[in-house]
This record gives sequence, C-alpha cells and structure tokens, in this order.
Amino acid sequence: MTELRAYRAAEEAMRRRTRESMKMGENDLTALRFLLKAQREGRVVTPGALAEHLGMKSASVTVMLDRLTRSGHLSREPHPTDRRSLAVTATPGSDEEVRQTLGEMHRRMMAVATGLDARAALVVRTFLLDMAKASAAE
Repeated sequence: MTELRAYRAAEEAMRRRTRESMKMGENDLTALRFLLKAQREGRVVTPGALAEHLGMKSASVTVMLDRLTRSGHLSREPHPTDRRSLAVTATPGSDEEVRQTLGEMHRRMMAVATGLDARAALVVRTFLLDMAKASAAE
C-alpha cells in the first residue's frame, strides 16, 4: 500500500503540474483529453455528452466551454447531423499543447509498462483491477 500511495502522490503531482502549465482546472483538462480522444476515434461530442462524461450539470459545462473557447483550446460548431445541437472540438493547437505537456511522461510510463514480461503484466493488471473494484465498493 505504501508503494501505491507513492504512485498516487506522484501522479497527482504530475496532474497538478500539467494543469498549472496549461492554466487549466482538473475538469478542463479532463474535458480536453476526452475531446481529443473522441476526435481520434472520429466521434462527435456534444455539450450534453461532455456533461455526462464529466458528471457535471449542463450550466457548469457551458461555463467551462466558454472559458476553453476564450483560451483557444476548443471550438463549438454546428453538429454535422443534428441541426439542433452543437459539436465541441479541441483545436489543433490544444492537441499539440497536450502532447508537449504530457508526451514525455507518457513515453516514460509506456517504457515501464512495456518492460514487463507477460506474467508480471498480468499480475499488475489483476492487482490494479482488483484495487479499482475495492475502491468502488460501497
């Protein structure tokens, strides 16, 4: 458990540094990463879908979208198939900013993960899934 706490503390510190360098809150960064992933997968994201993903109320998401639009991190455009809705997309500059900010850390983490043999990877995977289940239990 000590090692797990040390990892969580290091991850939280990394997230804080990332948010500070990008001048964003936790929800802002989570929203941006969700939008970038959706774009890579060719999915259209509406403000409502983003609110659902973040577990936020519509009004709060609107305020966040206004802030991220002003900062140049995202844009709102007409939905390609539903004229009553909007599509929310991350700007190309946002993708580059996230890659620059998180890229090296992701490379280091992937090096650790890919350095595990199949047996060790299975042990770690099982442990992490079991810990997630234990944490989610009510």
